[in-house]
Amino acid sequence: MRSILFSAILILASASMANAQRTGAALGGDLGWTRYRDSGSGTSVDMPGGLFSRQAGRPTRGSGERFATADGRAQMAIYTLRNEAGESPASYIRNNLRQNRRRLDYDRVTDRFFAVSAIAAGQVHYTRCNFDRAGRIHCVDLTYPHRETRAWDRTVTRISLSLRPL
Repeated sequence: MRSILFSAILILASASMANAQRTGAALGGDLGWTRYRDSGSGTSVDMPGGLFSRQAGRPTRGSGERFATADGRAQMAIYTLRNEAGESPASYIRNNLRQNRRRLDYDRVTDRFFAVSAIAAGQVHYTRCNFDRAGRIHCVDLTYPHRETRAWDRTVTRISLSLRPL
């Protein structure tokens, strides 16, 4: 019985390692980086076009686009909101975040942007929004499997740091 249990553990571990290697290779290889530009909303961001190869429609808010990986395991939304209330990043978070900030895994708020991240149902949900002086909020949302966090770290960082108004 112990050998069957040990064999099952080895099989699960190898499958997990193989999945992690595939994910790492997929994110570490040529991701086909391009500069996404939405002249209508005025948002631009570096986008791994080789990874997010499928358009998935409109974002749930604002104007922009949503993308997904070919297998649907990860999504990216790029969108712009009007800052009609003249909110700062801090007041926007205070007025719009639907969960307790203590539950966030990452929470950074400055006078020009906010970036927050939380894990729910095995998925990482990451949002960064930059506030411009023209009354617009430029955002990117990413959702990807939590088990692939290490593989996604560099990609998410590049996307986040490249977000800009046009």
